[in-house]
Amino acid sequence: MNWKIKTLEASRSLNLISDEKINQVLLDLADAALSQSEYILQENLKDLALMDKSNPMYDRLLLSKERLEGIAADIRNVASLSSPLGKIKKEIIRPNGMKIKQLSVPFGVIGIIYEARPNVSFDVFSLCLKSGNACVLKGGTDAFNSNAAIVSVIKNVLISNGLNPDVVSLLPAGREAAAELMNAVGYVDLIIPRGGKGLIEYVRDHSRIPVIETGAGICHTYFDISGDLEKGIAIVFNAKTRRVSVCNALDCLVIHQDRLSDLPEICSKLATKNVIIYADEKSFETLSDKYPAHLLQHAVEDSFGTEFLDYKMAIKTVSDLQDAVAHITTYSSKHSECIVSEDENNIAYFDKMVDAACIYTNVSTAFTDGAQFGLGAEIGISTQKMHARGPMALEELCSYKWIVKGDGQIRS
Repeated sequence: MNWKIKTLEASRSLNLISDEKINQVLLDLADAALSQSEYILQENLKDLALMDKSNPMYDRLLLSKERLEGIAADIRNVASLSSPLGKIKKEIIRPNGMKIKQLSVPFGVIGIIYEARPNVSFDVFSLCLKSGNACVLKGGTDAFNSNAAIVSVIKNVLISNGLNPDVVSLLPAGREAAAELMNAVGYVDLIIPRGGKGLIEYVRDHSRIPVIETGAGICHTYFDISGDLEKGIAIVFNAKTRRVSVCNALDCLVIHQDRLSDLPEICSKLATKNVIIYADEKSFETLSDKYPAHLLQHAVEDSFGTEFLDYKMAIKTVSDLQDAVAHITTYSSKHSECIVSEDENNIAYFDKMVDAACIYTNVSTAFTDGAQFGLGAEIGISTQKMHARGPMALEELCSYKWIVKGDGQIRS
């Protein structure tokens, strides 16, 4: 029996599992992630040994005891959340006596295609199980040993709790397995790609299964004419350097031309992290002799609209708020955008006119994260508008069905 049939059957078995049992499995998995940490980290080292440390993806691939402790905490947090299943979304009584309820239910089987992010294996499984879904994991070659170890631990926990271990499946590395997943019509209900722009576009263009686009984050921060300098310095530094390999990292600083004199101070801390700046003409002139020459380069067209995933950042000078919004509209991936401003009118305009899943005022874009939003561990950041937008957690992993009760009614 192939994985498609096994996973479909396993997903149906979850319909009869109580939320209490699911929570126990998740708590046991959190414990297992720590008790089996040496095994998981040893397998992770095999993957790390094959990747250049200078590769920005190295940080995504890296697991450590501290990160496993964080993962375990996230799993426990998911267990503590209320179940999204069985909620009555609507309730209608028709004139003929029919009673109609709209009830939240699982999608069924969710496929995840992702790159060198082994933590995703834990996150996806915990959220899918809590929402009553089976999951099919298709990780990248870079993280295959790590993912295999994690899925092995998950399956052992499922077996020890009397659940079908095929609730989770790990497909082989390579595009053949990805193609099989994307064409598993009738077996897989939804596919979520997590990775860079190339991966997301590939899945969107080739999948016969409905796709929710997540991950690609070309994030801007606009420093308004009324922006507070201290807030701006802290926000830009945090959004750019906290973790450069994540989708909520800052890629482009947009600055009002009347605040160019503050640009050297805004950028000064970036030099301590060796951030390469691709500056437009006006900002380059301002930063010359005030930012390390070996880290300052002239911007070209490709400098804008690029998700760097590295210690790199573009700067665009604008004449006013409308110019800033126009630039963001042209180059944004509709993930996370920020304005640093003390002008309530400008803030209101930015909120209304910028089209993105998350709009920030005087807050680092690094907060675009399910846990930071109080949703538990996320399955991804949706950059589209159908069904889900922004951090996707339990509620976004549910569909619904109509339950109709009657007493012999027939339609004339």
